[in-house]
Amino acid sequence: MSKKRKIILGSIASLLAIIVSVTLFGYWFIGLIKHDRAFTKGVENTLPAEIPYLAEDYVLHRGKILAVVTSHSILGKTEKPTGYELSELARAYYVFTANGFEVEVASPKGGNAPVVIDEDDMWKFDYAFINDTTAQRKIKHTIPLNEVDPEQYEAVYFVGGKGTMFDFPENTAIQSLVTQYYETGKVIGAVCHGPAALVNVTLNNGRSLLEGKTTSGFTNAEELFLIPDAPEVFPFMLQDKLIEQGATFNEGFMYLENVVQDGNLITGQNPWSVWPLAEAMVKQLGYTPKPRLKTPEENAVQVLIAYESSGYNAALSVLKNSIAEGKLVQRELIAVHSILAAMQFELGKTVNIIQILANIENEK
Repeated sequence: MSKKRKIILGSIASLLAIIVSVTLFGYWFIGLIKHDRAFTKGVENTLPAEIPYLAEDYVLHRGKILAVVTSHSILGKTEKPTGYELSELARAYYVFTANGFEVEVASPKGGNAPVVIDEDDMWKFDYAFINDTTAQRKIKHTIPLNEVDPEQYEAVYFVGGKGTMFDFPENTAIQSLVTQYYETGKVIGAVCHGPAALVNVTLNNGRSLLEGKTTSGFTNAEELFLIPDAPEVFPFMLQDKLIEQGATFNEGFMYLENVVQDGNLITGQNPWSVWPLAEAMVKQLGYTPKPRLKTPEENAVQVLIAYESSGYNAALSVLKNSIAEGKLVQRELIAVHSILAAMQFELGKTVNIIQILANIENEK
């Protein structure tokens, strides 16, 4: 056999070996992230009354909180649909109601608000919201912002969603509401793109609300990873605009929980910040948040934060402690972060996170 033929056959064999290895790895990886029936079976049929956190230990009425969602339904020139993020409303809605607050929903235009549903992130509380006739009536008949009576509410919560970037910043009713609440000491919360409600707000002393404040919100890195041409799609980049108007921007780990509180102003970086942000608002209102069993997603977030903060061994310790305590840890979110690391060419990090993922399978 000629040398050239041997080289060709050797190359083919190597290529086949790579293909087989990648295929086997793919099957193994998919096996690691298979859905856990313990927390996904029949979840789409969940009703609020079936969630102990909502059904047990009823809390007496403590007043009202206004949730504000976008009315904007088209993502800039892309013609792609957008709106408010369902999970960012549903999870906060139930934290507020479980802690004794009635939630009413408003939007710039009023009426049926456009919604974005990410099925990969849906869990019990999200499906419960969809199956909650009271909640659905509120979101299909939102109050026009210019008809809102600010005196009726103890706090306002600006729900995220890309649509907010288009109809929150120039809305005079939002500006008036935020100014009044800030200057009277009422609680203001905003998550992900929701802090778009804070830009262009001028206080009665003539200064920007954001001047000297520490805030968070959806970061440039998070935005650009999902939408590389974001500067052309949106009127502005949220992180840049907050800084431009005087804020100190607190940038947490990419796609992980990060809540920043500056007095009565409480902001969250992304959808994974909703739970702690809503509970921080309850605490700022003067109440101890009702105990709640953390979700599998939240438990996964804590593992990933431990990795980002302190490394592999710390993450593995958090994971093993969670499993020992009987907590469910969502595999999918950890898998997504391994893929995220790979796409950023952080190969060591990719391997470490996959090893963490394998330990979830091994320990359960």
